[in-house]
Amino acid sequence: MKRNRKNRNNEPQHEVDQNYNKDEKIRLNKYIAHCGFCSRRDADDYIAAGKVKVNGEVTTQMGEKVQRTDKVEVDGQTLSLESFVYILLNKPKDTITTTDDPRGRDTVMDKIQDATGKRVYPVGRLDRHTMGLLILTNDGDLANRLMHPSYQVRKTYEVETERRLKDDELQKLNQGIELEDGEAQAHNIARTPDGFVMSIFEGRNRLVRRMVEYFGTEVSKLKRIEYAGLTLDDVRMGRWRYLKEGEINALRKMVKLDTLDFNKN
Repeated sequence: MKRNRKNRNNEPQHEVDQNYNKDEKIRLNKYIAHCGFCSRRDADDYIAAGKVKVNGEVTTQMGEKVQRTDKVEVDGQTLSLESFVYILLNKPKDTITTTDDPRGRDTVMDKIQDATGKRVYPVGRLDRHTMGLLILTNDGDLANRLMHPSYQVRKTYEVETERRLKDDELQKLNQGIELEDGEAQAHNIARTPDGFVMSIFEGRNRLVRRMVEYFGTEVSKLKRIEYAGLTLDDVRMGRWRYLKEGEINALRKMVKLDTLDFNKN
């Protein structure tokens, strides 16, 4: 991977080039993942289903290798090795975590529209009314591992509820409660003036809200303040920033991916 270069205005470029030369052989599922289309595992499913073409020919060979100059299509979409981009957004309330919305509501893509010309995707989801830290990237391998439950990525939330939870209820959250889709447990619970802070290591749908609803009340305000060691320091509501080199490699190490060599020529 190449070091971030500077443009004509001497401002740093916030992209990481995938420095494959034109003759280098790349395993097909890795190529698809590095184009930001999906994970390698999902790429294998597309290949097995006959939905991948290389230079116009359908291939179902899992071990096939391609070059940067080859034309690769998945499900009718032509892919290309774009530079990696990593963005941290402080998502405001009433913003949809999706790439587009047919009803014309604000999406997270509207908030970062000036960040990059690359096609990036949210890593996981925050529901419409949940605020806070969201990562967007086109690094498919990293995104899918961060979302996979086996990697136990920590997420920390500030929670306010319609009825203030009692001490014994917070203790039950810490010990684990039984929801309709299995046990859920909060970690590192601490009181705040208006509610409490808690961490979880899962990504089940509306999990924090459902944990609160277990006690017969509802969340009135929910904000994710930490994700995989990243925080919202110096990022105001509705604003974003690029991840730093050290942050990117810390994330990759966390989910057992090779680090990127930003100093490589």
